[in-house]
Amino acid sequence: MNPMCGRCNQVVYPTEKVNCLDKYWHKGCFSCEICKMTLNMKNYKGFEKRPYCNAHYPKTNFTCVADTPENLRLKQQTKMQSQVHYKEDFEKNKGKGFSVVADTPELQRIKKTQDQISNIKYHEDFEKMKTGADAPYQPSNPNQGSYQQPAASQDYHQREPTPEPVREAPANRPSSGRRYRAVYDYTAADDDEVSFLDGDMIVDVQKIDDGWMYGRVERTGQQGMLPANYVDEF
Repeated sequence: MNPMCGRCNQVVYPTEKVNCLDKYWHKGCFSCEICKMTLNMKNYKGFEKRPYCNAHYPKTNFTCVADTPENLRLKQQTKMQSQVHYKEDFEKNKGKGFSVVADTPELQRIKKTQDQISNIKYHEDFEKMKTGADAPYQPSNPNQGSYQQPAASQDYHQREPTPEPVREAPANRPSSGRRYRAVYDYTAADDDEVSFLDGDMIVDVQKIDDGWMYGRVERTGQQGMLPANYVDEF
């Protein structure tokens, strides 16, 4: 069956048929919509499935097209899809992001640096407290008379002091200041720390910071740094 012409709606026979713009045309009907100039496959321009010559081809306004309701709808739909994708990623990473971040090499490096800074500050504070803590244990303290003869005290000043006598001297001396009782066993991990057993009394305690104290173990007479969470105030 022969098709109908796109302009005159008459039957188009194969000898005069022009197939263009999804329609069939008579050769004489395939002309410009404005000036009716006969066109061919080389000089026509199509617009909304209608043929036009080059002079009467409709001009398009791209600015107006950009603001059409269809484009605005597509823009809004794209924005909504982007938000949905963001929420999906957030829900997937929710609750497990912190554990992953905590194990990154960068945070491990920062943590190590902070530990080093804390260790340096700890030793600085220890040296300051040690200087202040040595004063009460000097033989010139009035409490010395209760456990040592004046002659022995004078001889102690004449001899060159060594670390061992300084640690042993306060063993039998009545303690002063705050007293604590050890609730766990602790073994010194450094030269400036002191070891003790569960139940030992720690006397002459001076607090350095939230984690460390300086004191003397009453049982052994040794004095030095100890962790605050291993003792309770007595």
